Amino acid sequence: MKPKVYFSRTITPEKVLELYNLLGKELPGKVALKVHSGEKGNQNFLRPDFWKPLIDKVGGTIVECNTAYAGERDTTEKHLKLFEYHGWKEMYDVDLLDAEGPDMVLEIKNHKHIDKNYVGKNLANYDSLLVLSHFKGHPMGGYGGALKQLSIGVASSYGKAYIHGVGVPADIWTANHDNFLESMADAAGSIVEYFGENAVYVNVMKNMSVDCDCCAVAEDPCMKDIGILVSTDPIAIDQACIDLVYGATDDPGQAHLLERIESRNGVLTIEAAAKLGYGSREYELVEVK
Repeated sequence: MKPKVYFSRTITPEKVLELYNLLGKELPGKVALKVHSGEKGNQNFLRPDFWKPLIDKVGGTIVECNTAYAGERDTTEKHLKLFEYHGWKEMYDVDLLDAEGPDMVLEIKNHKHIDKNYVGKNLANYDSLLVLSHFKGHPMGGYGGALKQLSIGVASSYGKAYIHGVGVPADIWTANHDNFLESMADAAGSIVEYFGENAVYVNVMKNMSVDCDCCAVAEDPCMKDIGILVSTDPIAIDQACIDLVYGATDDPGQAHLLERIESRNGVLTIEAAAKLGYGSREYELVEVK
């Protein structure tokens, strides 16, 4: 059977919860809520109050990892201050998974380029994963969604450099680009395997800039908001988002976002992930009014 991707064009916090409930899936034990904390100065990231109804339902802890590049999230001290500045700590429990070392190392059994994934060691404290993604463009990956959250997002600061550098952290900005995209698929697969069936993915197609929430200076959104998607398949949900962008032919900003995705060969990450077998590019889109 094709995995179901629940979709609504209504973008509200309450609709996120409604779509999650349609999955009929309970996440057991301690739940890690993976978000993007938003770089300081970024205007497009999804604020903490947007997720409140879903988080109130599921419970759990907001988790993130430090970055591998200069900014307000590259050290634990600065990142925790930013979490406070953006209002996350006021509303939720927050856990920087790699606040202290050593990293937890996951073996990637099925891979193309990298056979290890370095993640924040605190990931071991969680039984389930709820990935809350803001779908948009990305300067390097072409787009950002569930697969990027699973790979770069869960990787420690060192692990981010390891993925970017295709196993050689010193090559973080110079490694072969397509190999980097496929390495993200490798790393994401190890997180899917780690949590098994205890994972759910939410992609929100809102504030869609060509730039990521990691950019302190980001372009304003270029496309109209499209909707919310929820699934248990990270490949299907990202593919559905890509398909919705291609389907928005009447949107004057479509060409700009597609240029970013295509010029970076962003869909290669989805293709590589599907070849590794931990999800499907074919899906059943269930639209909810």
